[in-house]
Amino acid sequence: MRVLAIDDQQLVLLPLEKRLTALGYDVKIETDALKSFELFNEFKPDLVIVDINMPGISGLEIVKYIRHTKDSDTPIMVLSGNTQDLIITNGFDLGIDDYMKKPLSLNEICARVKRLIGTPELQGKTERCDVMIQQRCVGVVIPCYNEEERLLSKEFTNYIDKNSGYHLCFVNDGSKDQTLKVLKDLQKGREDFITVYDCEQNGGKAEAVRLGMLHMAKKEDLDYIGFLDADLSTDLADFDDLVKTIEHSEFKIVSGSRISRMGANITKESARKIISLSINFIIRKILSMDFKDTQCGAKIFHKDVIKIAFSEKFVTQWIFDVEIFKRMTIHFGLKEAKSMLCEQPLKRWIHADGSKLSMKDSFKIIGQLGQIAWVYRRKKSKNKIAVSSTMKVA
Repeated sequence: MRVLAIDDQQLVLLPLEKRLTALGYDVKIETDALKSFELFNEFKPDLVIVDINMPGISGLEIVKYIRHTKDSDTPIMVLSGNTQDLIITNGFDLGIDDYMKKPLSLNEICARVKRLIGTPELQGKTERCDVMIQQRCVGVVIPCYNEEERLLSKEFTNYIDKNSGYHLCFVNDGSKDQTLKVLKDLQKGREDFITVYDCEQNGGKAEAVRLGMLHMAKKEDLDYIGFLDADLSTDLADFDDLVKTIEHSEFKIVSGSRISRMGANITKESARKIISLSINFIIRKILSMDFKDTQCGAKIFHKDVIKIAFSEKFVTQWIFDVEIFKRMTIHFGLKEAKSMLCEQPLKRWIHADGSKLSMKDSFKIIGQLGQIAWVYRRKKSKNKIAVSSTMKVA
């Protein structure tokens, strides 16, 4: 029994292919809607599973081709995140046999496949799986420097094994220990879901994140891209809550906030508390925004603002988050930038050993904030001059 699955996002197709193959079906997948016409003719599938929203050609055009051009009664299942009544009714009018809305479990998809075309005769025993096919695909950049002892490998692999639509990009930032080997072992057998980006020299967290974000932006099947600390001080489940917020809103950046936890961590050290509050006050003044915690290492971005936020090198290595928000303000203007940014409290956040900044580092941050204020004030002035010159020419 042959199944053809068509979706422009490979991260959706791969777990579907694996599961149906395990059940005994002969499966082919295609991410290019144009190529799917020829593949349909060559493969002669017993079932077609197709997405609706694809670049260039809609899934409904594929349905039209099968039903009208080829005059075929091959069963067709639509697997899509589109919930518009008109689209769904048009699909059934064209002759689809089933419509499934993402997200949904692989178990349900396979049950519907069996209902339409039956079960392969040579099917072996297979366990139920709890993998969910998601509506969106997400890239996560994880900077790593000498993380051999701290990297929680199983937590990363267990998460992507159970949650389709995630692609992890570990950036080895010139580590001097065995971090690169650990990352390569982590990637083995999961090359479609884990990328290892290797920097020969340590360039600091800011540059590692920047290079990783730009690298992931080249992947066409990703809707959102974010970054996360390798020590999982913010866990992946909490990060997924940030993804859900950006997915169901008009925000371009959703930033995790540890503010509900910070008081408990710093009240015992009054000097550190004063410095922390002072830093936050300076940041709010620089940004002209009421952000409580810009420095949390968990943020998710809509793909169309990646170049704006990461195309240029950052001025600082530690507080590049402030620079990201400042770049958004310069590009879009303060009012519009504010409407694009969301700060969301995290449910869980921990200090990993060795991750806490020293008092000396705190004073360095204050100096770097002054540097940011100076550099971006000049950038803003240059931008105003360029805009003014353009208007005069016009």
